[in-house]
Amino acid sequence: MIQPLAYIHPQAKIADNVVIEPFVTINKNVEIGEGTWIGPNVTIMDGARIGKNCRIFPGAVISAIPQDLKFAGEETTAEIGDNTTIRECVTINRGTKDKWKTVVGKNCLIQAYCHIAHDCEVGDNCIFSNSTTLAGHITIGDYVVLAGLVAIHQFCKVGSHAFITGGSLVRKDVPPYVKAAREPLSYVGINSVGLRRRGYSSEQINEIQDIYRTLFVKKYNIGTALDIIEAEHQPTEIRDEILDFIRNSNRGIMKGFSGA
Repeated sequence: MIQPLAYIHPQAKIADNVVIEPFVTINKNVEIGEGTWIGPNVTIMDGARIGKNCRIFPGAVISAIPQDLKFAGEETTAEIGDNTTIRECVTINRGTKDKWKTVVGKNCLIQAYCHIAHDCEVGDNCIFSNSTTLAGHITIGDYVVLAGLVAIHQFCKVGSHAFITGGSLVRKDVPPYVKAAREPLSYVGINSVGLRRRGYSSEQINEIQDIYRTLFVKKYNIGTALDIIEAEHQPTEIRDEILDFIRNSNRGIMKGFSGA
């Protein structure tokens, strides 16, 4: 169902059963999957690739050109996965020649007034609370929860299953499975509640706690802590994911537990 007060470029590719409400603008180089709902006053610009069964609420702007002075008009995309909800006044910019695309995964909830800048890669099943802001070139893993008013510095990475508390300024990488809070941003424990909800066993949760106790609580430097973890913990998918994340961190990881 397409309302007559919406503008849709004749070359846009709109699948079956898409609902487009009044005063929507959809530009030429756009693709929208089956069953998606586009609310009133949404603007969808060139390069948007929107999946199936998404919901996009009033005032959102999808695939606007990057807010990057180096952008030279190259043809790039902003890709939204299936079953993702984008609430009011969210802005998602398309990529630059760095990665050629901005990606938001499947089954995500991006709440009102969030901004996702160019060349960001957001995993599946993420929740970004109101007014969360991602600068350019940020990588977010699966099942990440960002509380309200989180601001993340460009080129940072956040590992899967991490939780970052509201109002946080993220200047360093946040490893998987942790909770992060305080200023400057610091480790405050593992995301045990989220892990239990997603079916992680007690043994897996204890393994994660033991690894991060060595890394963040026992006051070793990072190199020593990684050597101890590798020596004392049997290889598992979880252990190796944590070690690989930290070893491949370009910005360095957040502070350890301060006890304050």
